Amino acid sequence: MRPTGLSVWLAVLVLWIGWTAAAVAHEVRPALVQIVATAPGDYEVTWKRPVVGDMALRLIPHLSGGALEKPPAAEQVAPGYMTRVWRVRGGAPLDGQTLRIEGLEHSVTDVLVRVSAPAGRSLDLVLRPSDPTVRLDLAPARGIAVPGYLKLGVEHILTGFDHLLFVLGLLLLIGPNWRLVKAVTAFTAAHSITLALAALGYLQFPSAAIEALVALSILFVAVELTTKDRNDPTLARRRPWLIAFFFGLLHGMAFAGVLADIGLPQGAAAEALLLFNVGVEVGQLLFIAAVLAAMALGRTIWNGRAWTLPTWSVQAPAYTIGGLSAYWLIERTLAAV
Repeated sequence: MRPTGLSVWLAVLVLWIGWTAAAVAHEVRPALVQIVATAPGDYEVTWKRPVVGDMALRLIPHLSGGALEKPPAAEQVAPGYMTRVWRVRGGAPLDGQTLRIEGLEHSVTDVLVRVSAPAGRSLDLVLRPSDPTVRLDLAPARGIAVPGYLKLGVEHILTGFDHLLFVLGLLLLIGPNWRLVKAVTAFTAAHSITLALAALGYLQFPSAAIEALVALSILFVAVELTTKDRNDPTLARRRPWLIAFFFGLLHGMAFAGVLADIGLPQGAAAEALLLFNVGVEVGQLLFIAAVLAAMALGRTIWNGRAWTLPTWSVQAPAYTIGGLSAYWLIERTLAAV
């Protein structure tokens, strides 16, 4: 295969994904504020914020009524999250209060807000760094906020750098043709199945082990990419859709991790799951479209140029993907054991 500038472009893209993953991969996980009210002045507030090792993001929730300025009734630290619970009795009525997340404007994460009150009244929304404050207007029940889980799914896949590397590896292995459509469809079907089963509680798994297997799936594709004989009839080259489906089952369980952390709203679990899954798919298709556009642009720029690039540049994207996935595999395996 003749070296092209496109190979360098793809290597730069992979390196950027890996560098960004190391910088913000953990911080982009959403936090959660869940408020369950039993009477106008009686409610329980649960606050879950992401934790990286022993360090937690400096995010502090505040209610204008002052209930969260007191010490919490309970506090627990679990892998990946810190949870605090306040139990309010005879406090200021919840309806009309303002919820503010201090420090959110200085982060890159989101906060899912879920409020349930008597008579079926509820509120589901997402606070973002650009707007960390909301007034709790507990109007009649309106179900799940459509933009919330849909946008959460898009953001999750576009910041899920390991998943993006797997999709990129498939694209490089198969090329922009109808077989790629079959593989992406199989990947989508597979991760939709396990995402639904895991998020609804029908499938349980150790999250650390799944994350390690996701890294292994990326390494597998990288090894296929580095095979010198492109005509070698390996299973991945003969039936890429089958490989995509098998590993898609693993990636779906990893996708479910974010929903397991924040939970699904009661009475609207199916809608939330559907919106999140659609968001994941939209983000995935946006990424594929961007890579294909970059490949087309690269061919246009470099075709006819007299520049000669080193032979290793052809394999640079594959080895970069392989190096990152091997690092993740070792890191996550050690965490799992």
